[in-house]
Amino acid sequence: MKKVAVAMSGGVDSSVTALLLKQQGYDVVGITGKMTNSEGAEQVCKNAQAVADKIGIPLYILDLSDKFKEKVIDYFDKSYLESKTPNPCAMCNKRIKWGEIFDYAINTLDCDYFATGHYANITKIGDYYTMAPAKDPRKDQLYFLFSLTQEQFSKTLFPLYEYEKSQIRQIAEENDLPSKSAKDSQDICFIQKPKTLRDYLFETIGKKKGDFIDIETGKKLGEHSGCYQYTIGQRKGLDIGGTPNPLYVIKIDSNTNTVYVGEKKNAYKSTLKLENAHKTFPFEENSFDVMTKIRYNMPFVKAHVELSDNTAVMTFEEPVYSVTPGQAAVWYDLEHGYLLGGGWIVE
Repeated sequence: MKKVAVAMSGGVDSSVTALLLKQQGYDVVGITGKMTNSEGAEQVCKNAQAVADKIGIPLYILDLSDKFKEKVIDYFDKSYLESKTPNPCAMCNKRIKWGEIFDYAINTLDCDYFATGHYANITKIGDYYTMAPAKDPRKDQLYFLFSLTQEQFSKTLFPLYEYEKSQIRQIAEENDLPSKSAKDSQDICFIQKPKTLRDYLFETIGKKKGDFIDIETGKKLGEHSGCYQYTIGQRKGLDIGGTPNPLYVIKIDSNTNTVYVGEKKNAYKSTLKLENAHKTFPFEENSFDVMTKIRYNMPFVKAHVELSDNTAVMTFEEPVYSVTPGQAAVWYDLEHGYLLGGGWIVE
């Protein structure tokens, strides 16, 4: 019997993942990472334990608060200080789920596989693994998983790929899982409501007066209390009056604490540069066309990639809106939508 460790958050997706794998005949264990020293993190562990008890599997709780602080929260804070908009979910997948938890599952618990509640379909083409889109396009999560390696693909299971979210909730109801009514997890798990991202940044970084500057004229249009509050393409919350057309954030300079604004037309770019770029699926060409996303919730657009070592330049078929340093640009196969790789946007 093959042994599989399921990363369990106490939510409905990971709960049904564990249940399905047990029903399929696997020897299932659960692993829950305690990410912060907070009431919310304690509740996650309690919820996961309740699910594990209901399904009848052992649960291992790992205190990862120090690692999570070092590898995700510190990265998050540093990104804002450098005028970047971080992607904590993709970084958590890379450094925590397929870092600390994956390693514990495979190397300490001697599991054959590691599983999560992500909606993605691992498939094999020839001798190599890649990922295909999940059945439910609204939940497809390839974008957040572009950092996985071939070794990790070979030992990872995603049993939810063939289901839609409504079916997962139905399975949870039918089996009376404690997570059956759980809400979907929030984007930034270490910022607990009612605290907002703005509150968190003011608390962590502090307020620092700076200028709004017109990107075309160089004219000062107003003041703000910290450039890190803003992201490329943002329109709401600028509080700049007296202009004939709506203004958008076009560029952020953390060195001078300056936010450059302009009309929407100024927020389009035809090219971008990536760092830490890599191929998830190993193919020979370093010059190739892809479908791409530069944000999770955007439609696919076509682009050409020139890859050199771990950097890349992407040229879009048509200019794209809001190229945001700190976010990931992820590459997909033109025909089937298979995951090909990606990197982190520099400019």
